[in-house]
Amino acid sequence: MRRMYHYATVSKALDQLNEKGFTCDFNRNADLIKKNPEKFEIVHVYRYEGESDPADEAVVYGIRSVNGKKGVYVAGFSADSDQETAQFLFQLSIKGR
Repeated sequence: MRRMYHYATVSKALDQLNEKGFTCDFNRNADLIKKNPEKFEIVHVYRYEGESDPADEAVVYGIRSVNGKKGVYVAGFSADSDQETAQFLFQLSIKGR
């Protein structure tokens, strides 16, 4: 069951997820998720929209693996973010609905 939370900032969302045990940084392990999507479930989605700058927009995913590892992936919308992984996670979250 996926839950949607609303926090004032991305860092606040990350702090709260960390307290809930989401400690792995999946931004560093994005290939694991892309190669084995069936082994991961998105259990938390948080979208943060920058008030003045669209480059401040981000989506924070709380992700759990089948073996119980919990972590986060932060998908930004700036030009230097990993758009391929962000799109993949978006599709994975839709599939999970």
